[in-house]
Amino acid sequence: MAKAKDKRREKISIATEIDRLEERRARCQDNLERAEFRSRKEKLSEEDRQELEDEIAIMNERVQKLDRELQTLRGENRKNMLLSVGLLAISALFYYVFLYSEEAS
Repeated sequence: MAKAKDKRREKISIATEIDRLEERRARCQDNLERAEFRSRKEKLSEEDRQELEDEIAIMNERVQKLDRELQTLRGENRKNMLLSVGLLAISALFYYVFLYSEEAS
């Protein structure tokens, strides 16, 4: 099943994947803030408080994991952008060399 998921992700652009992860991170962050607010404002039994703290810890781990994935994807996006700019510069250089060599002839 993981292979099918990876194949689907291969077809998605990096920018789309970044947007998707940012949305997931925002939802996790909202849930985390709600849980933290609830832990501060509500009077909870010791058992409920422990469950809420466990939930907060899990959400913190998810947010950190998403942050790492986003950092990796943004690095890939930067590499792709630099490659694109480099190819554009080389193409422009060849175009001008070809254009000026035609004028010189």
